[in-house]
Amino acid sequence: MTESLDQEQVTMLRRAFSMFDGCKTGRIEKEKVRTILNTLGLMIDDLELEALLEAEDKEENGKLNFDSFCRVAMHFLDEDNEVMQKELKEAFRLYDKEDNGYIPTSSLREILMALDDQLTPDQLDEMIAEIDTDGSGTVDFDEFMEMMTGD
Repeated sequence: MTESLDQEQVTMLRRAFSMFDGCKTGRIEKEKVRTILNTLGLMIDDLELEALLEAEDKEENGKLNFDSFCRVAMHFLDEDNEVMQKELKEAFRLYDKEDNGYIPTSSLREILMALDDQLTPDQLDEMIAEIDTDGSGTVDFDEFMEMMTGD
């Protein structure tokens, strides 16, 4: 189902999906889809999203697999990466209150916990270690972008 997404978008969605699929079940709760799409800076029409989620939740168990998630996300994905980059920059700026060009990993931990309260401290540490590749205790915009887009 990922034919009309480019590799970059698939990677970004896979990464976002995995962050929310803490137990690695291959499924995420429908409610988390909105959070992921918002985190990716996508503009979402609530009614549209609701309808798409209903259509994709064929088993009516409130969960979506990765393909279903891609179909929903694809609906909202803006073809224009510059727009997305601008929106990610805005999201980053919200957490970079001092305008230092980086956020402490403690803020990142807060963001991740807000996104998924099922994450264990170990999983959070692992994710943060993956994102804070230079071990600086801070995440700069490039690291943040890489986490969100896989670039």
